[in-house]
Amino acid sequence: MQAERWALGLEYAGTHFSGWQRQTGQDSIQGALEHALSSVAAEAVQVTVAGRTDAGVHALCQVAHFDTSILRSPVSWVRGGNRFLPPDISIRWARRVPPEFHARFSATGRRYRYLILNRSERPGLFAGQIAWHPRYLDPVPMQEAAAMLLGTHDFSAFRASGCQARSPVRTLRRLDVWRTGNMVVIEAEANAFLHHMVRNLAGVLMKVGRGEQPPEWVSGVLASRDRRCAAMTAPGSGLYFAGALYPEVFGIPACDGLSPERLFPLLG
Repeated sequence: MQAERWALGLEYAGTHFSGWQRQTGQDSIQGALEHALSSVAAEAVQVTVAGRTDAGVHALCQVAHFDTSILRSPVSWVRGGNRFLPPDISIRWARRVPPEFHARFSATGRRYRYLILNRSERPGLFAGQIAWHPRYLDPVPMQEAAAMLLGTHDFSAFRASGCQARSPVRTLRRLDVWRTGNMVVIEAEANAFLHHMVRNLAGVLMKVGRGEQPPEWVSGVLASRDRRCAAMTAPGSGLYFAGALYPEVFGIPACDGLSPERLFPLLG
C-alpha cells in the first residue's frame, strides 16, 4: 500500500528535554514522539518538524509530518500517540495532507512568544516555564526599539555562533512588546528565524527596557552584524514556538493563540 502523509499539531513543555532534535542518550521531543507514533503504527515512524526548538524551549502549536502506509484514523494517531507520550508532550490533532506538504518547507512564516515574569521574586509555580527578570522592564522603549528591527535585514548580530543557516538574512514581520500584570510579553513573526534569534532579540530588548541603552542603540547592533555587540542570550525557559503559517490549501488548523493570561492566570 502506498504511504500517506500525515500532519500533527503538538504542544509541549520543553523544560525536561534536550530540545526537539533526537540525540543519543538524551531525552528529546522528537525521540519521544517517534517512539509513540511507532508504537501506534507497529513500525518505525520518523517525523519532520516546522521549527526545531532548543533545550528548555516550549511549543504551543508545533507542526510535524510523517509518512506511513499503516491505516489508522486521526483519533487513533492522537489518542494512541498520547497514550505513549510523557505527560509534558501532547498531540492536539492529526490529519492527512497532500504528499507535497512539508512541515518545514511549506511554512510561509513562524511565530514565537517570549514570556518574562518581571517582579522581584522568582517564580515558584511556573519555574522552568517562564523567564524571570527582577529589575523593572519598561515596555514603551522596548517597543520603540522593536520597531527599528522590522523588515528584511542581515541578522548576524542576533544569531548563535553555531548557527548553520546558509544566509543570515531574514524578514522580521512583527515584533511587539507589552506588559500584562507582572509579565512582559514579546511576540515575533518572521519568514524564518536563525538559531537563538528570538532569544537574542529578547536579550537586546530587555537591555533597553532596563534603561541601559536607548531604543536607537538596536539599530547600531543590527548594522554591526556582530554578535559581540548585542546583549546576552535570554534564557530558553521563556520561549514558546507559537505556530507556523501555511497556505490554506493544506488545511492546517490555525493556532488558537493562547493568551499569556490564560497560560499563567496567577501571574497577572
